[in-house]
Amino acid sequence: MQIIDSIIRQAAGISATRRDIHAHPELCFEEQRTADLVVQRLTEWGIPVHRGLGKTGVVGIVRQGNSGRAIGLRADMDALPMQEFNTFAHASTHPGKMHACGHDGHVAMLLAAAQHLATQRHFDGTVYLIFQPAEEGGGGAREMIKDGLFEQFPMDAVFGMHNWPGPQVGRFAVSAGPVMASSNEFKITLRGKGGHAALPHLAVDPVPAACQMVQAFQTIISRNKKPVDAGVISVTMIHAGEATNVIPDSCELQGTVRTFTLEVLDLIEQRMEQIARHTAQAFDLECEFEFERNYPPTINSAPEAEFARQVMADIVGADHVDVQEPTMGAEDFSYMLQVKPGAYCFIANGQGDHRDIGHGGGPCMLHNASYDFNDDLIPLGATYWVRLVEQWLALDAGTKA
Repeated sequence: MQIIDSIIRQAAGISATRRDIHAHPELCFEEQRTADLVVQRLTEWGIPVHRGLGKTGVVGIVRQGNSGRAIGLRADMDALPMQEFNTFAHASTHPGKMHACGHDGHVAMLLAAAQHLATQRHFDGTVYLIFQPAEEGGGGAREMIKDGLFEQFPMDAVFGMHNWPGPQVGRFAVSAGPVMASSNEFKITLRGKGGHAALPHLAVDPVPAACQMVQAFQTIISRNKKPVDAGVISVTMIHAGEATNVIPDSCELQGTVRTFTLEVLDLIEQRMEQIARHTAQAFDLECEFEFERNYPPTINSAPEAEFARQVMADIVGADHVDVQEPTMGAEDFSYMLQVKPGAYCFIANGQGDHRDIGHGGGPCMLHNASYDFNDDLIPLGATYWVRLVEQWLALDAGTKA
């Protein structure tokens, strides 16, 4: 691997910062301490900062030379509302809050790159370092964009990176097209007439209709959309009744829908509503149908994804850059890719052997209470950011990536 020596020499200090952030996790739009720490480090390295986009977002600006080209690098900062099982020294000090997705490591990798870019400056152009709040359900990317991210900091492309547990450290993955799914939620309320369970003919029971809906929704996946198009409908909650001998007045179904394209999402939403309303009508029930679209699919633009792949190959070798298998998880970097070309990649986090004594008994998986980011990734991830900047900004202004 061709890792930058100066980044390796500074890795211990950046790792300490990462562990500090891990010990003090903050949820969506509450990342004040984290933002303060980011600003402190950037200021130490002479990097101008702008605060307040998306409430707690931070943007660092590194300029060098006379080129008008600009690139954006994004790291998310927020933690998850869950209890950490780990008991090692840098475990969460905030009950019910945990960096279980590695955003502390994402911040660390971008800080390591920022330190090198600020001190070495082997590039011509502008680098925007985007430290984003509220990825875990808050839509922080959307809020930063609403607050003028791309107007105040005009960039030609924007890139993101997420750690991915499982593959051995030293591997990357990136591909063109959809790499993460849209995230959407539904809530269906069926209203009938409650009564005695021994006298069902005197009631209007919503439970059989709910059961039929759950089965019918799966025919949308198997019979309405094209078999080659991906889509998932998961009914994850059904609430009805209070006593075993009482037919309930109402029944509520909730769940999620995931797709890689908006066209498939449109189809699923339309068919779900038709099935829900017509099934309710057939059972003589009232139906309330709610469908909320959260994050759109994350779609990498082809030129930028291929450019990122070449940068990775120069660092770790082409045989260590994998095809990025799309996942049905969602990511609000998708909002940035709706506005700007760019690519969202994965960096391998390993199997969990890196964890200190005192880690929980569970696997080292994302959103798991025993997870911890692998600090060995910091020099590698930072090297990728630096080489991406240097090579992207070296492109002729009229040349596509």
